Amino acid sequence: MGPGVGCIVLAAGSSKRLGQPKALVELGGGTLVGWVVGRLREYGLDPVVVTNESIFEEVLESTDCDVVCNPNPDLGRTGTVQLGIRRIGLDPGRRFLIVPVDRPGFSGDTLSSLLATTDTTCPSGEGRGGHPILLSEDDAARILNAVPSKPLRDLVSPAKIEVSDPFLHLNVDLPSDLVRLDEAFTELS
Repeated sequence: MGPGVGCIVLAAGSSKRLGQPKALVELGGGTLVGWVVGRLREYGLDPVVVTNESIFEEVLESTDCDVVCNPNPDLGRTGTVQLGIRRIGLDPGRRFLIVPVDRPGFSGDTLSSLLATTDTTCPSGEGRGGHPILLSEDDAARILNAVPSKPLRDLVSPAKIEVSDPFLHLNVDLPSDLVRLDEAFTELS
């Protein structure tokens, strides 16, 4: 699992609708980003967190992993993913797990299924794709060579694996989502 898969946690968004930085939401005595990183480590991954300048120091303090600052997060997720791929390195055969910090509802079984694939793949439930996304080496290279503002959905078409995770579509976006996040934390921890 580990050496062939680079892991990038996306935490560079502005969090305008939530009213506070998503990565730093308090959860179980720590932060959302710290919880996500800890769960990924349980599967042999060594995450790189890409965040923005305004919360860089706080993210660094709340995780025990490599943290990269995206100086232009408003360009979109593709630029954030590119920074993570560059930090880890696009070595032959390396795949990348892309984990948005605000989409933490995946189960351990889903993570194991993704890590076992070689093609670009995402979990799916209720007819909708979810997160995280595992990128093939070829798709990672395509993203690395794209314009940073090009949407990821225009660059990759993940295969979908059907899962039954009750929190798969949890999106920490609004204050009302924090109740469901607490439920997910209790269930998935």
